[in-house]
Amino acid sequence: MTDTPTPSGDPAPGDPAPTDPSSAGRIAFLGLGHMGLPMAANLVAAGYDVAGFDVVPAAIDAARTAGIPVADSALDAAAGARIVLTMFPSGAHLLQAYRGGADGSGLLAAAESDTLFLDCSTITVEESREAADAALAAGHRSADAPVSGGVVGAEAGTLTFMVGADEADLPQLVPLLEVMGRKIVHCGGHGAGQAAKICNNMILGASMIVSAEAFVLGEKLGLSHQALFDVVSTASGQCWSVTTNCPVPGPVPTSPANRDYRPGFAGALMAKDLGLALAALQSTGVAAEIGPAAAAIYQRYAAGEGATRDFSGIITDIRDASAGAPADAGTAAGDSAGDDAAAGDATVGG
Repeated sequence: MTDTPTPSGDPAPGDPAPTDPSSAGRIAFLGLGHMGLPMAANLVAAGYDVAGFDVVPAAIDAARTAGIPVADSALDAAAGARIVLTMFPSGAHLLQAYRGGADGSGLLAAAESDTLFLDCSTITVEESREAADAALAAGHRSADAPVSGGVVGAEAGTLTFMVGADEADLPQLVPLLEVMGRKIVHCGGHGAGQAAKICNNMILGASMIVSAEAFVLGEKLGLSHQALFDVVSTASGQCWSVTTNCPVPGPVPTSPANRDYRPGFAGALMAKDLGLALAALQSTGVAAEIGPAAAAIYQRYAAGEGATRDFSGIITDIRDASAGAPADAGTAAGDSAGDDAAAGDATVGG
């Protein structure tokens, strides 16, 4: 996995610069939700010719308010576009949009030949590669570029893009992605971006759970949140879940914990991503234990109010479940460990 190189080479005299939005052609931006809307707005602000669309009327209204030109339909947006960018909830939505109904009236048929289909959704690797194969078979080009950074990153234009694409398509992709993100990493061929996103978010989910558990443990042991943060943020336990998205209010003023866990990155999205990671673990036969446990924990969290709260709000579930723990639980656990050790000694001695 390497950083995507910035396209090099000077333009010929009189030709537009490679990063000049006027040379990019129309960008069809499909999916104007919490992430898509600010991403599309940043493209418009940078001077790109954007035609947006969303199936949700409220999203259309919000897009118009944000100054994003809106097409009458997804097919109208794709017609004549040089790049069709999608930000959809699932792989099923993406494949359906690409192929259309029984009459084949999907995005692939509506777009002009050799259009670059850029999918920024988070879906399975298999679905991503299936979508790429469909685009290539229809005479187009394809790239997957899921994002990390949440709504805050989308608004600020500081997202990380994990790109799966042919190297030949990078010069067209990179200038566009640089408007919406700070870090663009070319991970490999089709589906590689999705693979990287799934692995990253499995780490993120697990690290947030254990960070939250550590803060609740610190509370039980009499540590202040600030004292524990000051240690962990500068010691071997440091991680993004503590230093940027700290699950308790105070130490990191910009973390969702300071605004009653308003996302941010919602629990429902973390549950979805960990579900994708779990499916990948099972399909590849990886002998994982922590990833599946994290997936189960966030499935429970997202089944309730956690679905619309930031994923760091998992600390409230951990704290609530710990409220009735007996004060001598640690002593009992220690006695049990001692008994186990004694039993082990006896076995060895026998």
